[in-house]
Amino acid sequence: MSAPEPRENTRLIGHAAAERAVLDALAGGRLHHAWLITGPEGVGKATLAFRFARRLLAGGADTLEMGASELVFRRVAAGSHADLLTVEREWDEKKKRLKKNIAAETARGIPGFLHLTPAEGGWRVVIVDGAEDMNAHSANALLKVLEEPPRRAVIMLVSAAPGRLLPTIRSRCRTLALAPLAAADMAQVLELYSPGLAAAERGRLVALAEGSPGRALALAEQGGLAVAGMVDEVLGAVPGFSLLQGYEMADKLRDETAFELFFTLLRGGIAGAVTAHLRGAADGVQARLMGVRGVEAWGAVWTRLGEIQRETEQHNLERRQAVVAGLGLLV
Repeated sequence: MSAPEPRENTRLIGHAAAERAVLDALAGGRLHHAWLITGPEGVGKATLAFRFARRLLAGGADTLEMGASELVFRRVAAGSHADLLTVEREWDEKKKRLKKNIAAETARGIPGFLHLTPAEGGWRVVIVDGAEDMNAHSANALLKVLEEPPRRAVIMLVSAAPGRLLPTIRSRCRTLALAPLAAADMAQVLELYSPGLAAAERGRLVALAEGSPGRALALAEQGGLAVAGMVDEVLGAVPGFSLLQGYEMADKLRDETAFELFFTLLRGGIAGAVTAHLRGAADGVQARLMGVRGVEAWGAVWTRLGEIQRETEQHNLERRQAVVAGLGLLV
């Protein structure tokens, strides 16, 4: 069972304080025209934005909860509500992936949409999901409407990397920062959407996901536990890891998702060891890794692994050779 898409999700776990801030703003009657919802990938930012939007469109201020059978919920889920515009990166059918940036043409439509009279007499709402993916033209189109906002209009910018937004955009928004979820909340999410997992598997996913329920569920659905096991095997054997084992492992990582996840988790394991060492808390495998190389040397390995991953993905290089090259840095 997968978690619903944010526009279709009836649940938001672990962000009661952020929801309370939204409800207080609604009840106060002086709603800010622009909101910047920040936090790690997969933490629930877009889900909160759609909960906020549905409440604005439906009216009322007592709760952000809304049943999936309610008319506003169904129209938002279907993308058919006349007073809601969602802006995000578009799908590139030729490359079979999302485009790198939000199209400037799409962003330029935001001011015109917001200046229209609400079709149903309430609010006009825009959600920009992945706002950090706006290029300069898109950002400038948005900035104009932020500087002179129309009445009864709200813009919600959802961003995992707000530092990439123009300072002039950030300064015109009220920020809602969503923190990584606590372990108990993470376990609740996994029990809800992946009930078949064993307790040990849930615990491993909670540790790997670092407070991001979206990441935990993606790992569960994409064979993340198996890939994590490979990373554990590699780091547990350094510096004695055999490249012959590396070739066998590389054969299992030809898939794009598995390849990306392997490099992400491998770099994460190295970063975690360095961080624990600097805090004086490294033990077990982490302590042994830091006995093999120093902080600067591991930093160089971490950087080079990232370069190999990016070069492979950008230029569609052979993933098997990239994995072997990456593992060669560890022996």
